[in-house]
Amino acid sequence: MAVTAEQHGAAHRTVSGICSSLERVIKGRSDTIRLVVAALVADGHVLLEDYPGSGKTTLSKTLGRLISEDPAGQSRHPSAARDPVLPFRRIQFTPDMLPGDVLGVNVFDPKTGQFHFMHGPVFAHIVLADEINRTGPKVQAAFLECMAEKQVTLDNVTRPLDQLFFVLGTQNPLDIAGTYPLPQVQLDRFLFKVPMGYVDAQTEGSILESHSAIREGSLSIEPACTRSDILDARIACEAVHVQPSLREAIVAIVQATRNNPMIQFGASTRAALMLQSAVRAWALINGRDYATEDDLNYIAPFVLLHRLRFHAGAGDARDALRALMAPVVERLVRAA
Repeated sequence: MAVTAEQHGAAHRTVSGICSSLERVIKGRSDTIRLVVAALVADGHVLLEDYPGSGKTTLSKTLGRLISEDPAGQSRHPSAARDPVLPFRRIQFTPDMLPGDVLGVNVFDPKTGQFHFMHGPVFAHIVLADEINRTGPKVQAAFLECMAEKQVTLDNVTRPLDQLFFVLGTQNPLDIAGTYPLPQVQLDRFLFKVPMGYVDAQTEGSILESHSAIREGSLSIEPACTRSDILDARIACEAVHVQPSLREAIVAIVQATRNNPMIQFGASTRAALMLQSAVRAWALINGRDYATEDDLNYIAPFVLLHRLRFHAGAGDARDALRALMAPVVERLVRAA
């Protein structure tokens, strides 16, 4: 779909506005913020991983507050969903949760003699799946159809979710008691897996000094865009130009993961498609309507690392992936 320079500029202003608003509340997380917003406009989902207290939930909740519903009658993208949709919902996962706690349940009304559907928290634009690895496999699996197909099927009735539907999952590292490792098929539904990491001493001191103001700001922050603005940005993202040589490099990297003796199993064709979408989104975040080798080199680890299974002798997974990518990126740079 052709996108004009004006539409591309509007999309860049939308993502820049979200990033700027988040950075006023979330200190020392600029790279993480840009990755989350890139996934949002790429129509993907994000898994944030780190220890409790690193700011994952604050980031997610603030993002939810920054996107407002379209004014009545002014939506440029009518929703296919027949059911009511909220701007933001948070799901706190626990070991005793059931799939109905996420998707919703049919409840019998004795007055009418009929069943009525009670909507679950997935019927929202932005869904914070907080500590997703603290719940069991049955509830984790309930997310699969939602994330892949943007729909919920219950009692043979399929209900579409909103076009904007975006999952921001958080999880604690698996060495913390009471967690369940996400299966590979679940991890594959996330476009990015982003480790939050610790902030530096100067940033941490600033957080301590202005914590009350930061907390108040996160609660009172004004929306930066509407639902339609995000969907327009997704259209602009799909139109970002990926030159043939860059597409060939994506294929070469994915193929290399399947033929490397240090990798137990490599990336799928879905991973290649997601990598291309991520490259486009990162170009848009940086204000360009074309992707470059720098976009690919930066974004690839966030897309591929959680999809690959390295053998024990491979050492650090990120270093092993960089070594695998290096020849492909070098050829791309020489051809440029």
